[in-house]
Amino acid sequence: MPKYSTERDSEKSAKAYGYELHCSPKDSVNLAYALRGMKTEVAKKYLEEVIALKRALPAIYHKQKVHHQKGIGPGSFPQKAAKYMLKILLNAENNAEYKGFDVENMKIVHICAYRGRAIHGIMPRAQGRATDKDEQTTDIEIILEEAE
Repeated sequence: MPKYSTERDSEKSAKAYGYELHCSPKDSVNLAYALRGMKTEVAKKYLEEVIALKRALPAIYHKQKVHHQKGIGPGSFPQKAAKYMLKILLNAENNAEYKGFDVENMKIVHICAYRGRAIHGIMPRAQGRATDKDEQTTDIEIILEEAE
């Protein structure tokens, strides 16, 4: 069972955890910052717009060498991270529904993304050599509570 970085009352909250997802930890951190405190319906719409390339995600962290987008400054369209984030958000919503909460009235009270385990690999090079080519993974946790 995954260890969450914060403890909430399990009687009032529903949670979901994505473990070792094959997406960028940097994009996931920016997405988590953007979604924190949103209602679930608004967050789902936001993520679907990012996936459809209709809304750019502002880069709050890791924003060096990031192109500027119209109206927001440095930003990007992290589709892969948004798909994983949406999947975990839907999972947390399903957990809330199973616990008997009002799904339309849920709010993201805790969302966190951090680096997971690196999947080690190698890339063949010239003259019989090899270079490390590791794939980064991301762990994402979401906790929902009913809004007052």
